[in-house]
Amino acid sequence: MSDPAPQPLWRTAIAPRWIGLLVLALAIAGVMTLMGVWQLGVYKSKTAEATAERAAAAPVALQSLFSVDEGLPAKAVGRQVTIDGTWGPVADQVFISGRQQDGRDGFWVVSPLQVSSSSSSSDAVMVVRGWVPSTSTPAAKAPAGPVSLRGVVVASEAEDSSDDAAKGRVLSSLRIPTIVHLVKYRVYDAFVVQTAVSAGIVQSPAPEAVVPPPPPTDHAGLRNVAYAFQWWIFAAFTLWMWGRMVLDAHRSEDADSAADADDADQGGERMEPSGTVSA
Repeated sequence: MSDPAPQPLWRTAIAPRWIGLLVLALAIAGVMTLMGVWQLGVYKSKTAEATAERAAAAPVALQSLFSVDEGLPAKAVGRQVTIDGTWGPVADQVFISGRQQDGRDGFWVVSPLQVSSSSSSSDAVMVVRGWVPSTSTPAAKAPAGPVSLRGVVVASEAEDSSDDAAKGRVLSSLRIPTIVHLVKYRVYDAFVVQTAVSAGIVQSPAPEAVVPPPPPTDHAGLRNVAYAFQWWIFAAFTLWMWGRMVLDAHRSEDADSAADADDADQGGERMEPSGTVSA
């Protein structure tokens, strides 16, 4: 007697009890998926709020955020700061090319400001004073004398401009590692985009004000991203468990069918009468 054909897996899966468990598994997985989406929303909310709070925080002295001997901390980027000092050597002013202002191409004017309260009178921070259409315009003239100003901390740009530095004072990118080789004093590992002058000589004509670049997104709440992925993994695991249980049940049914078929064959052989043929 031939073995019976194995039952298709889908026949096992559509059994009422497995359909019922599938509905339950889908409901549980759906809730877990929504929980993951919610956690991701919490993360986005936290990053947006943290970034906005940092940008809106009251101005503080630049030196209170980090020193000239430290690298730029992430928490300082985008912060409003105040600086008291004296404009550095005129010859150390640089221009950053390829800067757009109201659809016009021009330059950022970047001047060194020697910080008054630093441990060394020669420590300076590079200040983006504004935008000019050309390096020869009167507004591009380097300032002199004491000043108190407010601005926003920005990080170095990624593009290397070392080749430009070897040719002159017009650079293609705003990058501290390039500028440190152009001056003879220590420079803070950040730029400050000037937003207001509170004391000192106000240059006239002055460069046009530059809008500080938006601060990078604060990555507060990364724990919520981990929670989101956990919920999604749990959802996938729930559906996988249902599939595994159905597969195990299907294999068990096939094994039982094969065993029943063997028992039937053996029983038929025992019940078959034996006979003898006489001569």
